[in-house]
Amino acid sequence: MNNEREVSVKTFRGTTGEAEYFLHVNAPEGAGFEGQLKAVENRYAASLKSLGLTPDTAVFRRVFLSDVLNQAGLVRQSGLFAGSAGSRAAVSLVQQMPLPSGKLSLLAYHIQGRAPLAKQRLSDNHLLVKRKGLSHLWSTGLAAPGRDGVGSAGEQTRAVFGDLVRTLESRSATLRDHCVRTWIYMKDVDLFYQGMVDARRELFARHGLTKDTHYIASTGIEGACGRQFDLVGMDAYSILGLEPRQVSYLNDLDRLCPAKNYNITFERGTRIAYSDRAHCFISGTACIDKAGEILHPGDVLRQLVRTIENIEALLRSGKASLADMMYLIIYLRDPADFPRIAGYLKDNFPGMPLAVVQGAVCRPGWLVEVEGIAAAKNDAPSLPPF
Repeated sequence: MNNEREVSVKTFRGTTGEAEYFLHVNAPEGAGFEGQLKAVENRYAASLKSLGLTPDTAVFRRVFLSDVLNQAGLVRQSGLFAGSAGSRAAVSLVQQMPLPSGKLSLLAYHIQGRAPLAKQRLSDNHLLVKRKGLSHLWSTGLAAPGRDGVGSAGEQTRAVFGDLVRTLESRSATLRDHCVRTWIYMKDVDLFYQGMVDARRELFARHGLTKDTHYIASTGIEGACGRQFDLVGMDAYSILGLEPRQVSYLNDLDRLCPAKNYNITFERGTRIAYSDRAHCFISGTACIDKAGEILHPGDVLRQLVRTIENIEALLRSGKASLADMMYLIIYLRDPADFPRIAGYLKDNFPGMPLAVVQGAVCRPGWLVEVEGIAAAKNDAPSLPPF
């Protein structure tokens, strides 16, 4: 497996006419950054044309970069970031080098329905997509205020969540009831993870998120987000108007313990059900057993296999399977491990959008972590439509 697949696409079509598209676009090897950026733009545009997707169907894009401080400016001037009011998506930029050797890659999400998407830009960091009585809030690039950020990892964690909380409250929503998924990036996860975890736990408790209620599906991973002194950055997805009966939480206690057992405040996975489909948001998942211990230390391939088995178990608890996964992001602590896992991924996930990037996991012994979103059929006419 290398970058021979320029573009990978997976589509989910529901019974109500709404189709969801997930695309991963690789850059060509060998070119400089500007050449790779232009190639990704062109490949993305050609794929949209072949799929019959107009630019205004775009909802979310994440651009993985090898050197965000030197590359973000060019990306912000490109078609991956800019666009007309109707075609502009929520865009996340994160330094997680695409593997095996690219300077950037793109993960994109589009929705095509009978009616055009209604989008409202609340701020540079928050995009509201309104559909059939629900409003989907995509929050990207959340960072501590000020040119150079502020304070410790804990203080920056409180700042990024504060931005999200204020935006939700301005729309009569709450972190507890409406935030579905977060992605938290730390400049040095080995150094700053605990500060983030402690601050998040305290903040969650103030907002009614405790071990006796629920938490939020999440990935906490190494990644830089655009400013030299930012220690913590975040993307988030929230659904305004979400009903409690649409939400359930995923786990298989024969394979994984709840994260709260070792005082970490996130859900292994969250299922959001609609009348014709269900989305399973799989948190960052690693090679862990039901006691919370690391398995297969030092063996990245065996860790990846166990991780995928854990994800399969989480999906089963949500009435879904690996076949329903729309994409996977595979985070490798050591990029030199890429050749060890490439064959396994190619053999087991042919055609699936796969973003393999460098990103250290929160425990040094974990060599690989995997996340993704599944979309599965659901037959529940009493639930809201997607």
